[in-house]
Amino acid sequence: MNKQDFQKYIFEVYGVTPDFPWESNPTFAVYRHSNNRKWFALVMDIPKSRLGLREDGMIDVVNLKCDPVLIGSLRSEKGIFPAYHMSKDKWISVALDGSVDDEQIKMLLDMSFELTGVKIKKRRKGDAYDDQTRDD
Repeated sequence: MNKQDFQKYIFEVYGVTPDFPWESNPTFAVYRHSNNRKWFALVMDIPKSRLGLREDGMIDVVNLKCDPVLIGSLRSEKGIFPAYHMSKDKWISVALDGSVDDEQIKMLLDMSFELTGVKIKKRRKGDAYDDQTRDD
């Protein structure tokens, strides 16, 4: 999946268009939830060397939030790196150069979307907000 296909997929599935918050990096696209404004994807073009690659040139990547339990094993896969310029404990950078399977990118995007979404608090029996009355 390349950058254009990825951005098209986000719009088709989530109905979200990017914003471009940095004058110094006008191509860096931030995708946010509409309700809480949290980022779920950051698309960038960065020097390959910033990811530890021993090649010249630029690469398109997307930073995605990830379950910390999965990060270690994912980083061992081709095209997945410690997050560029974000928390490496909770985020990964994924190459948008065809090296990562499209379905895996979609799964990782879905995970990032869920992890950054609005959290619904569960009610516990006995909470002040419990709808049921108690007879003590």
